[in-house]
Amino acid sequence: RSEWNLGRGSARVDVVETTADGAKQVGSGFARFAWALLAYNLVVVLWGAVVRATGSGAGCGGHWPLCNGELVPSAPPIKTLIEFTHRVMSGLSLVGVGWLAIWAFRRSARGSPVRKYAALAAAFLCIEALLGAGLVLFEYVAGNVSLGRAFYLALHMANTLVLLGMLAVTAWLASHGEPAIRWRRAPGALLAALPVVVLLGMTGAIAALGDTLFPASSLRAGFSQDFSAAANFLVRLRGLHPALAVATAAFVIYAASAGMKTGRETRNAALTLWLLVLLQMVAGAVNIALLAPIWMQIVHLLVADLLWIALVLTTLRAAVAR
Repeated sequence: RSEWNLGRGSARVDVVETTADGAKQVGSGFARFAWALLAYNLVVVLWGAVVRATGSGAGCGGHWPLCNGELVPSAPPIKTLIEFTHRVMSGLSLVGVGWLAIWAFRRSARGSPVRKYAALAAAFLCIEALLGAGLVLFEYVAGNVSLGRAFYLALHMANTLVLLGMLAVTAWLASHGEPAIRWRRAPGALLAALPVVVLLGMTGAIAALGDTLFPASSLRAGFSQDFSAAANFLVRLRGLHPALAVATAAFVIYAASAGMKTGRETRNAALTLWLLVLLQMVAGAVNIALLAPIWMQIVHLLVADLLWIALVLTTLRAAVAR
């Protein structure tokens, strides 16, 4: 049966599904909000890449959470505006994910998987906020070429992917009646692909930093920089990413093939994953050929995030199907 929650003026707020044993489950309103929040956080991630690619990370100086000592900067230059916009967007994300977790605990039963993954999403977003603050406070912005910045950005990327994954799982569970998840039921190749893709994302963050700080004047000059003993370590490391990307693409396609055997819905998700892998390989090649312009870096990151979400959901479907 369904319980109808009516707000003042008899407008429907949400539908709360009730199972045979009387336990409440979150309804369609929660699911729509969770998917919208996932999409919004993708935009926040992409805008963060704009901050890095334009060198705007120092736009608010060394101040956090204030911007150049002000709550709202007055007559800000473009780099300050870019950085401040990202902070505002991140703050709204924090509020949204916090409300998602509260809503999950209010509208779902004790032990519900939606509660678990909404809470994990909130936890990883808090870590994301702290990592963002650290970038400013440790001055890992602008022209900083230290090993610490590279490690920090790689860690930031790993946390971002896990955050998006938790949001995707929460939204999918809410949309499919909160089925029980047994991750060990999923094919081992799909489970193994998850950390492999996270590692690839970490090397991608380092490669993007190298492209930003040491742009090449031509494709030939870029390859020369990559193999020069005198080049900065960020330049020499950026060649690792495309090599790892090719190997990872082959492995993810293999893992998706294993997932196809677990059911029709998993097969459809795996086909989507295949297409995204091929699209990402094309985007990566174009990014290299065009010498990583900002707009192409954003496209490349967007496809990478979509690929990651598709991998998480394919693995989830396989874990439920079996």
